[in-house]
Amino acid sequence: MIISMKPGATQAQIDRVCTRIQEMDFQVRSIQGDERVVIAAVGLGDVMHAIGVLRSVEGVENGVPISAPYKLVSKQVKSGRTVVQVGGASVGGDAFGVIAGPCSVETEEQIMACAAAVAGSGAQFLRGGAYKPRTSPYSFQGLEEEGLKLLRKAADAYGLYIVTEVMTVTNVQLVAHYADVLQIGARNVQNFPLLKAIGSATKCPVMLKRGQSATIKEFLLSAEYIVTNGNPNVILCERGIRTFESATRNTLDINAVPVLNELTHLPVILDPAHATGQRSLIPPLVRAAIAVGADGVMVEIHPDPERAWSDGAQSMTFDQFAKTMDEIQPYLQLWRAGRPELACVPA
Repeated sequence: MIISMKPGATQAQIDRVCTRIQEMDFQVRSIQGDERVVIAAVGLGDVMHAIGVLRSVEGVENGVPISAPYKLVSKQVKSGRTVVQVGGASVGGDAFGVIAGPCSVETEEQIMACAAAVAGSGAQFLRGGAYKPRTSPYSFQGLEEEGLKLLRKAADAYGLYIVTEVMTVTNVQLVAHYADVLQIGARNVQNFPLLKAIGSATKCPVMLKRGQSATIKEFLLSAEYIVTNGNPNVILCERGIRTFESATRNTLDINAVPVLNELTHLPVILDPAHATGQRSLIPPLVRAAIAVGADGVMVEIHPDPERAWSDGAQSMTFDQFAKTMDEIQPYLQLWRAGRPELACVPA
């Protein structure tokens, strides 16, 4: 439920409302606003009864139930857009985040070269897998903690922020020690113990990838698990869904971006690399991400894609990445200005 306080409500009145909410077996999850405070609460109690009681408390203007099954990530709770701050960088608002790096950390030389290419092209986030969830048990599984150390060394050397995957509850604190953004991969989007642990154990920003067969509702409910357990710093990532189409690795659901922007206040980014599996398709889809209102993109790059230990076919060369970054600058100027002509900029 959402409780709206009257303009100028005192702190004592706000505290009283919060106390009454808790007495009725609900939990206060967010308090927003200055002159007009809005309190969001969730729980298993009788919502309509609680709203009736709270409307009688001094300082309360109104109360309404949250109709969406996902409560705290819904726009009913927060009409403005969330900006996820990552050190001196951010995703959301007027900041278009570009996350780039190799599929997996292989060697110090490789990740250092990638970090140099990312920084040199103006991006602020370095991705790279230290723990790799692979379909085949015979595929490269990652360097684990040694990979995390190499990522941290490379990121620090070039002033970047790390995005890397955490796969298990037992590794949350370890990965959070090295990383700036914790990635929840598509295979773990409904790993509810992991989502709860990410929410309760750390305030480190989280990038949650959509599952291959997850609906928008299921995707947002997974985000709700993280937020309701205490971590509001969630970035949603559309990375393609499984369909009958075989021309690409997955099918990029470009519709998901404007749909999510209507339903949630969380920032939304696109991952065209995993969606297509083909490096030649990444540049136009990066431009498409800007056109449909995404808050950023994540792409894969490698110094020598032909010799990559994993996912070389979807990894751009450094020159291709730099060219893509140059080509999107006119789009980003219009994107930041919020102009409708954005989608009409020539390629």
